Amino acid sequence: MAFRIDDAIVRGEIDNTVEGRTTGHLWLAGRAEPVTLDLDGDCWRDLAGSRLVFENPEPKPDAATGQLAAEQTGVTGDITASRKARVSTVSEEQIHAMHAAGQEIPYEWKHLLYLEWFSPANGRVLIESSSFHLTISTPSWAMDEDAEQAQQLANLHAMRDFMAGIIRRRNGSQPAAEQDADELDEYEWEERLKESDRLADAYQEVLEKYMDDEDAERKEAFVMGWDGLLDALAERDENDIPGLTDDGGFSSSSWTPDDGGEGPEDREDDRHPLQAMAYEVALRSVDLVSRDGGPDTAAHCLVSNLLQVSAKLAGALNGCGSGYEPEAGFVLAVLKRCLNWLNEAMAACQALLDQETDPDQAQALTRLRQSVFEIRDGIVALRRELKQS
Repeated sequence: MAFRIDDAIVRGEIDNTVEGRTTGHLWLAGRAEPVTLDLDGDCWRDLAGSRLVFENPEPKPDAATGQLAAEQTGVTGDITASRKARVSTVSEEQIHAMHAAGQEIPYEWKHLLYLEWFSPANGRVLIESSSFHLTISTPSWAMDEDAEQAQQLANLHAMRDFMAGIIRRRNGSQPAAEQDADELDEYEWEERLKESDRLADAYQEVLEKYMDDEDAERKEAFVMGWDGLLDALAERDENDIPGLTDDGGFSSSSWTPDDGGEGPEDREDDRHPLQAMAYEVALRSVDLVSRDGGPDTAAHCLVSNLLQVSAKLAGALNGCGSGYEPEAGFVLAVLKRCLNWLNEAMAACQALLDQETDPDQAQALTRLRQSVFEIRDGIVALRRELKQS
């Protein structure tokens, strides 16, 4: 996860007056000597060629910053003062009180100072604040649009490399174990659960970084290593395959459970439409692909992730209207994990499509992938609604 140090910053300076090199000093509360930066790479165009001086009006000591190496080397990430984000206009205490009262929290758009780099000592280090006082010098050299895009692409690759180190996926080129997934022992299942946890943590970090980016879908897929999903997104746009219109009937306001019956068939009708679709798609995947190749194959990844989504959505959504109403925060957390599993499933489905030679099977996989897209769009719409409520 990112090492965030913005609260402890007293003041700092970033110098990109030499093209291809970014240096600086950071003074932290509770540390006598400044932290030095010596990084390969440039800032974004708004800061490229300039010297930036910044000051935190309210620094707070943070014990965790004691783990920050005094000499920071490595590569730049995104360094800019031009990013915008929604910032609450009330205190954190007021936010909790207003949220508990069901009141809308007031926000305004502000420019952010966003300083990110990747160091061997501390991984991804991040300073992100809208309250620092900034002074920017006249640039000594100018960065054009092409150079900025090249730097941003290098930053994406740095983020992807960092995420790969967090996730530590098993090498799919290694021979799969002889036993099938049902025969994995406790240790092997524990390793798989740990990998799933790492994947969820990594995806949370990626979501936070790109949440306000207009190209968030592709950037998230790239840095998470979901190359199959990237191909699927490109094909979707190339063929102009539409996503869901409005909420597709998946939002809570579009669906009211029928509590008039008590039989099994009535309870089945009370399933949330998003979970019902996820369940149907998971069953289709079981019928469509073979998992004989072992747990490390694309087929197994597709089926297991879709089954996981179906089960988790049942626990989070099907209780609505039954007298038990799960908290919105819990539902949001489950939906976020489901997005992660759906992205893994999408990448696996694309991998199967790439190697499929039978036209009928390829067509069936394409229809399955479109259904997964619809579930994914439905979850995005439902998350958006829950966050606004």
